[in-house]
Amino acid sequence: MVAGKESSQLFDDFIFPKIFQTFRMSIQPTKLIITSVALAVICLAGWIMDFSRTVGVEYDSSGKTSKTELQIYITNGEHSEILSEIEELRQNGHRSGVFSTMWHFAAKQFQGAVDSVFAFNLLGVKENVTDFFKALGWAIRYHTVYCIVFFTIMLAVFSISGGAVCRIAALQFARGEKPGLTEALRYGVNRFTSFFTAPLAPVGIIIFIGFFIFIVGLAGNIPRAGELIVGIGMPIILFAGMLLAVIVIGAVAGLNLMFPAVAYDGSDCFDAISRSFSYVYARPWRMIVYTAIAAVYGSICYTFVRIFAFLSLWIAHWSLQLGLWVNNGSNEVNKLLAIWPKPEFRYLLGTSNPMAANWTESIAAFLVYLFLLVVIGLVVSFIICFYFSANTIIYSLMRKTVDNTAFEDIYMQFDEAETEPAADELLPSEEPPSTESESNQDETSSEK
Repeated sequence: MVAGKESSQLFDDFIFPKIFQTFRMSIQPTKLIITSVALAVICLAGWIMDFSRTVGVEYDSSGKTSKTELQIYITNGEHSEILSEIEELRQNGHRSGVFSTMWHFAAKQFQGAVDSVFAFNLLGVKENVTDFFKALGWAIRYHTVYCIVFFTIMLAVFSISGGAVCRIAALQFARGEKPGLTEALRYGVNRFTSFFTAPLAPVGIIIFIGFFIFIVGLAGNIPRAGELIVGIGMPIILFAGMLLAVIVIGAVAGLNLMFPAVAYDGSDCFDAISRSFSYVYARPWRMIVYTAIAAVYGSICYTFVRIFAFLSLWIAHWSLQLGLWVNNGSNEVNKLLAIWPKPEFRYLLGTSNPMAANWTESIAAFLVYLFLLVVIGLVVSFIICFYFSANTIIYSLMRKTVDNTAFEDIYMQFDEAETEPAADELLPSEEPPSTESESNQDETSSEK
């Protein structure tokens, strides 16, 4: 009996298998609908903003992009020769949008990271992730205004949609409930301020402290007195540097826990930051293990979803090929290939461009392209759902470990209403006087 009880307790300590519930939670139609609409809004915003076309590109003979200034920057780093090459590409080549360039580059790096995970190539994962952040730095440095506007829009969209997905995942994981679409979106809207400001607050604190150090550096330019100011203020500068390091590490490692904190505990901005920081610093290795398990499991789930999407497209394409046997007259090109290139696993849209011969085939190719984008959008929506759902579960596991809070303990919107007494309710001691006592008081007052 004792041995069986100890083994049961030992098994209960390994709570990380709960992360494996993420796949089932991520394919929930309500979540996919929310993330698909959010993705459509973000892509529409990026497409509209790409009318500016500020990125230099170069196309090959087939019309595909062969070189971009981002690829030059990632491959060769940053020095005077590379900057001159980028400037030459901008002047002599064609132009593309920032969103389009980053989208294709990020998709390539993401697929490379997944392939590296299955190959147990940690160096490959590191290189792909590093290149992505380099590309992000390139976009922020050379297209600052664009990035500020776009990231603001993206954060606003995900504050509602991501908050709704985290809320659904929290209720589903904690109580087995599946809130409806309207209820989840209403929660995201009501908590929009907390969702929106939670990731921005650490950035604001970092800028504020960094600005203080910058001011001291400016004061150091004062002749004779400047170096004394820097020397005297060195302890404060070092303390500010250590504080910045703590905030940066906590913000980077705890960023994934901020949305779940608002969704699970109804936290405000600063409470979400406090919880995420405390969980990361209290159990850093456990946080790393949970994140690594979620990443590996997510790679497996993503590959399965991509295989399913590719198999669906391939079967549909092959079945259509059996019927569409008519060729394109003089060009001798299969009509199906003219409107729908053969899909591949790594390129669901196909590697070749549609070769439409007339306006009807051009319209058909455009419609096929739109529906293929819907399929690809569902795959990307699954990734977003998995990200928010997995982090919600990880938040619950960290909360259980650090605060010893039960999984079922979740904030409900009606909790506050139940704890506050209604306006028309009175305590027994505050009962209004009876009618008889009021009449007796009136009689005595009249006699007087």
